Amino acid sequence: MTLMNSQENLLQNLLNALQFSPDNIPLLLQIGQLCLDLDKTEEAVSHFQKALALNPHDSGIKFFLATAYYQHGKDDPAFVIVEELLAEEAPSPAVNLLHAKLLLDNKQPEAARKEYEYAISIDSDLRDPQFANELNLAESEFQSDQERIRVPLGDIEEQEESFYDLERPQIDFEDVGGMDAVKEEIRLKIIHPLNHADLYKQYGKSIGGGILMYGPPGCGKTHLARATAGEINAAFLSAGINDVLDMWVGSSEKKLHGLFEMARDNSPAVLFFDEVDALGASRNHMKTTSSRPLINQFLAELDGVEYSNEGVLVLAATNAPWNMDTAFRRPGRFDRIIFVPPPDGPARVEILKILLEGKPMEVIDLVAVAKKTKEFSGADLTALVDVAIEAKISESMKTGQLSPLQTKDLLAACKKVRPSTKEWFSSAKNYALYSNQGGLYDDIVKYLNL
Repeated sequence: MTLMNSQENLLQNLLNALQFSPDNIPLLLQIGQLCLDLDKTEEAVSHFQKALALNPHDSGIKFFLATAYYQHGKDDPAFVIVEELLAEEAPSPAVNLLHAKLLLDNKQPEAARKEYEYAISIDSDLRDPQFANELNLAESEFQSDQERIRVPLGDIEEQEESFYDLERPQIDFEDVGGMDAVKEEIRLKIIHPLNHADLYKQYGKSIGGGILMYGPPGCGKTHLARATAGEINAAFLSAGINDVLDMWVGSSEKKLHGLFEMARDNSPAVLFFDEVDALGASRNHMKTTSSRPLINQFLAELDGVEYSNEGVLVLAATNAPWNMDTAFRRPGRFDRIIFVPPPDGPARVEILKILLEGKPMEVIDLVAVAKKTKEFSGADLTALVDVAIEAKISESMKTGQLSPLQTKDLLAACKKVRPSTKEWFSSAKNYALYSNQGGLYDDIVKYLNL
C-alpha cells in the first residue's frame, strides 16, 4: 500500500468516526491537518471552520484555519486571522512565520524578511530553507545562540493542574441497570483481585490490567466505568481525547504520562479513557503523523515497564474497535475485550426504573414499554423519558395541575424516539462478517444472529 493510499484510508476512518462524534474538536483538527497533508485544502478549511465555531476563542484552531486559508490561496482571510493572533500576548513564532509567507505573497519582501528572522530567532526549528531562498537569504546568516523557546497557547503547567480531576464516585453496580454479563467480566478482572489480593499474589497474579469496552454509543460504558470505581471505593480519573491531545509535539505524551502518574499515586484507581480509538488508532495509517509517538507512549504506560501499575485499573471505551492498533490487545494491556450491547428487555426495565425514580407517576407497565424499545440504548431511553416528561409538563401548564406520568405517555414517546444503535450495527456487521479472523467480533455475530 502506498503512503498516499494509507493516508487516504486513515482519513476515511477518521471521517467515519466523525459521524458518531460530529462536535469532537480534536478529531476535526486531526482530519483538517490530514486534509492539508493530502492537499485537500478546501476540505481542511471546512473542518477547521467547524472546530472554530465550537470553540471561537481557541488560538490554536485559528492558526490552523489561517494556515489552511494560506495553502488554499485565500490570503485575505488568512491575513485577518494572523493579525488577530499577533495582537495576542506572546503569540507562537509559527504565527510570525506564516505572517512572513503572507507578506511575501503580497509583494512585501522586506517586511517578510524581518518576520522570518524574528520567527527563527525564537524557534530555530522553524527554519525553512526553501522559503529563505525565496527571500534571497542564506540560512547561515541567521544562526541563533538562543535556547529554543516553545510558546504554547496557554500555560501547559496550568492546563495540567486543572486537567487532572480526581473523583470518588458515589455510585456502584446497583446504580447500573442490567449489563450483568459485563459486570461479571469486570468483577473477574478487577474487583476479585482487589478483594482477594493475598490469594492472587500467591499465584503471582498482579492487581491491575486493562479492559476495553466496545459497542454502539450511549449504552452506558462511561457510567459503568464510574460505577466500577465506586464498587471498589477507588479513585476515578476520566480522560477524553480533549484532555490528552495537544497541538504541540511532545505535549500529548506528557499529559498522558501525567494521567498515569496521578493514577499510580492514588491507587487503587480506575483510569478511564473514553473514545480511546482516537488515541490508539492503527499505526499502519500514521507513518508521517505525530500520533505515532503518542501511541508508543500509551503502550509503554500500559506495560508499566518503567513505572509499576500495581493497583491501577485501566478501562477504555470505544465505538470503533476496528480503528484500534492491534498492539493494544496484547496480554498485559487491554487483554479483556468486552462487547457492551444495547440493554436487553430486563435491563431496559431496570434502566427505566432508575430514570423514572422520583418522578410524579402512576403505576407504569415498564415491561410493555421495554417491549416497544428494542434496540434502544441507555441514552435513547433517557431521551424517551425526557420526551414523555416534556409532554406532561406542557399538559400540566395548560391545566394548572400536576399531571403524573402514565404508561400511555411513555408508549406515545416511543413513536417519537428512534433507536440510535442501528447505524452502528450496520458498520459493525461488515467487520463481523469480513474482518473477524481473530474472533474479536464473535459477540457481534452472536448478537445479530449472523
